[in-house]
Amino acid sequence: MRGFCVPDSATRETVGTAVLRPLQQDDAARFHQLINDWDICRRLPEAPFPYPLETAEAWVAAAVADRAAGRAHEFAILDADGSMIGSAGLRLDAARGSAALGYWIGRRFWRRGHAGAAVAELLHWGFAELPIATIEATVAADNAASIALLERAGFSATGRGHAKFIGQPGASLPVMRYAITREALALRHLAAPEPVAAPAAAKPLVLVAACALVDIEGRILLARRPPGKKMAGLWEFPGGKLAPGETPERALVREMEEELGILLREEDVAPFAFASHAYDQFHLLMPLYLARRWSGTPEPREGQALAWVPPDRLDEYPMPPADRPLLPLLRDFL
Repeated sequence: MRGFCVPDSATRETVGTAVLRPLQQDDAARFHQLINDWDICRRLPEAPFPYPLETAEAWVAAAVADRAAGRAHEFAILDADGSMIGSAGLRLDAARGSAALGYWIGRRFWRRGHAGAAVAELLHWGFAELPIATIEATVAADNAASIALLERAGFSATGRGHAKFIGQPGASLPVMRYAITREALALRHLAAPEPVAAPAAAKPLVLVAACALVDIEGRILLARRPPGKKMAGLWEFPGGKLAPGETPERALVREMEEELGILLREEDVAPFAFASHAYDQFHLLMPLYLARRWSGTPEPREGQALAWVPPDRLDEYPMPPADRPLLPLLRDFL
């Protein structure tokens, strides 16, 4: 069933309350009750109809095993009351650095926004937690509701093709293929902070200070934004927005204590370079400072992952577009 989608709602205003939890073996009976429906099975290439209980039990068991092995991550979609209403997941293709998205919703829960909520949550989780750069989806060409849902989620069409559906013996049906990259999702959901005064026709200017902490081995500390935050899964230099009336140096002292639990003095940071990058909604100006002295050991205080990275390996860590031009400068200097 991987990679194909069943419609939930084509109405943009509908907002779902669905949440995800890992699929469990005792979900099989409910899984079978929901999926054994012609209007669902006919849109899933690997789903027979009628859909036997034994097949549901075997499929759920395989999903649990795949999750344990890291091959795929299948979730139960839950309604607000905690009951299972469908399933969604990602199957990894490690060689390509991608994953295939699939989801379906029980018929009586269609057109309530649950699928849109589940897909949005799964995209953020996947890019934050899995070693992938792209998430792909395939949908029957006549499935207008799912096509609309994918496009609203930020997917772009990548091609057309045909696929066999075992619930429709002998049928090779036209399908549409879609994909979204980590960067595209991050930029789509990047919200502009409060702008400084600017002409009405100009983009707001956002000022952020960042610091490259360098240890005695010459490694640089990077932080990965955690799930639930804008640009989740991307690595960056620690830092943050300036408060009103705050200097970049003072902002770094505050941010290093809040984010990492270390004490950094203003006299210990030295201006190194700056990034100037035009995002769709605002223009980012980010001075980058260097620091080799601080008190304490950096620890993640805001749910972020940390990594000490040699300068020649910085390219291996996916970063926001504004940060990337700074990497060759750091490599040459260090």
